[in-house]
Amino acid sequence: MRPGAKVDLASIDTRSHDGAPGGKEETEATFPELIARLEELQERLWAEREQSLLIVLQAMDAGGKDGTIKHLFRGLNPAGSRVASFQAPTEIELTHDFLWRVHQVAPRRGETVVFNRSHYEDVLIVRVHNLVPETVWRPRYQHIVAFEETLAAASAHVVKVFLHISKEEQAQRFRDRLEDPTKRWKFRLGDVEERKRWDDYQAAYTEAIERTSTKHAPWYIVPADRKWYRNWAVSQIVLETLEAMNPQYPPLTDDLTGVEIV
Repeated sequence: MRPGAKVDLASIDTRSHDGAPGGKEETEATFPELIARLEELQERLWAEREQSLLIVLQAMDAGGKDGTIKHLFRGLNPAGSRVASFQAPTEIELTHDFLWRVHQVAPRRGETVVFNRSHYEDVLIVRVHNLVPETVWRPRYQHIVAFEETLAAASAHVVKVFLHISKEEQAQRFRDRLEDPTKRWKFRLGDVEERKRWDDYQAAYTEAIERTSTKHAPWYIVPADRKWYRNWAVSQIVLETLEAMNPQYPPLTDDLTGVEIV
């Protein structure tokens, strides 16, 4: 989403596979090469220790954040990558500003970090549930933009992805969770109540994306009803970002001429 562009989530086909190499089989056939390239670039980023990468993942419930992370991390060096998940703030976190807990888990130079949910919950769920007055949450758009500019100034590259699913797809995924004992643990009774606020969340996401998509921290809206396309699209976004960062292995600091290992 280009800075200043209007967002119309309802007009975006959540089952689209535009830009993919083909259908499901053809696209999945490209995954090994994609993952290998991601692995190479992330390894260089970790070795270089001059830049960092932050990937923010947001979605409606059952939108596919966990599945996307599993796919993406198949090719990443665990020493230089991690996931930070955000739940309801603790009592201690509530005594600080809303970005305090987020800054603590931002990527160090060399790291690739994925936020599973993020600081955007403070203009999403907080807004939808009226947890604080509008006079509190509305200025947070500006605070978020300034925060992400601060990260960028410290050589962090910020990529934000909204996994866009349809209400019908969410319903099917909830049914699948109820029917599958291995997935049932993911379902909460509260999911049913949250689903009733679908339109409110769509409005909240729309404004958040419009107000905070910037050159240094762009938003991408990924049609996510098709899991294979979602995985391909997010991998492509991360790959193109890493390629633009162009991390390099650091130069040798020691003269290794004549070194023998005995």
